[in-house]
Amino acid sequence: MTLLVQPRLVNEPFSDPVLLLDFRFGGKAVLFDLGDLSALSPREILRVSHIFVSHMHMDHFSGFDRLLGVSLYREKQVHIIGPPGLADAVQAKLRAYTWNLLNERSQDFTIFASDWTEEGFATAAVFRARRAFVRENWQNADTQFPLDDPEFTIEAVTLDHGIPCLAFAFQEKLRVDVHRSRLDELDLTVGPWLTNAKRAARRGADAATEFTPDVGRKVTLGELLRAKALVCAPGQRIAYATDLAFCSDNVTRLSNLVRGADELFIEGGFLEADRDLAASKKHLTAAQAGAIARQAGAISAHQIHLSPRYLGREDELRAEFEAGFLGGSVTAR
Repeated sequence: MTLLVQPRLVNEPFSDPVLLLDFRFGGKAVLFDLGDLSALSPREILRVSHIFVSHMHMDHFSGFDRLLGVSLYREKQVHIIGPPGLADAVQAKLRAYTWNLLNERSQDFTIFASDWTEEGFATAAVFRARRAFVRENWQNADTQFPLDDPEFTIEAVTLDHGIPCLAFAFQEKLRVDVHRSRLDELDLTVGPWLTNAKRAARRGADAATEFTPDVGRKVTLGELLRAKALVCAPGQRIAYATDLAFCSDNVTRLSNLVRGADELFIEGGFLEADRDLAASKKHLTAAQAGAIARQAGAISAHQIHLSPRYLGREDELRAEFEAGFLGGSVTAR
């Protein structure tokens, strides 16, 4: 089975939560949250096309400066999408610097910043290096989802962290696997043409769509599907949730977003003995996070964003999370 994206936590669990979704094909990547990016190489950062910010607390947004520094003198576009106030936050970051060396001859690094709500995009702005990052209004056409790509969507819900905080889910529209033995039976070679064939299958292209595996040889999408050289299955789903209060509305909304995700990355940074402290900070305990992951039907769950107060006690946090995920129950107020 070939996965469309490989998810990877950028930092160790007591540091800023940042999840990189690295696409296996196409040389692109997506980020969930924009905390410390120092562990990413410039090459990895330059592959990022979209960044989805949960909220603008420092540990979820401070990586903006590294993104800016790496991308500044490149012909590159990046979309940053977050809760209401995101576009203003991007503008404030950019206004902190002096841009007198930028002009119409500069490499045109461009930032599209959008405020997303469950009713659609509330505000969108564009900042271009050639215009010294002066804010311009922009209309983001996507409304149902923060991002609707031909191969995948990014979904989101708003959760309560004392402020609006977004949780995200990546959903591949259709998983397409290549069966090498069936290709051999058709006497077809592996090559770049297979990437195009898989993309055609994902978008529901006509069965008569043709591909050229070798000079003088053509094969149709229909032939590949009938021979089971290409096999379609439900797409990959990856959910990400951090910084949320343990309340019934949050649990319900997050469970609906996760709904059986292949992988869930969820905060769970406090021990159950400190449940009241976690509640005062509108965070989850490890046990609460594990129980939510179980209730939401996540196939696998990864505990992130551990509180530094437990440095040296990570095993205790992991044990409570696993107990909640494997069968424990906690009741949200």
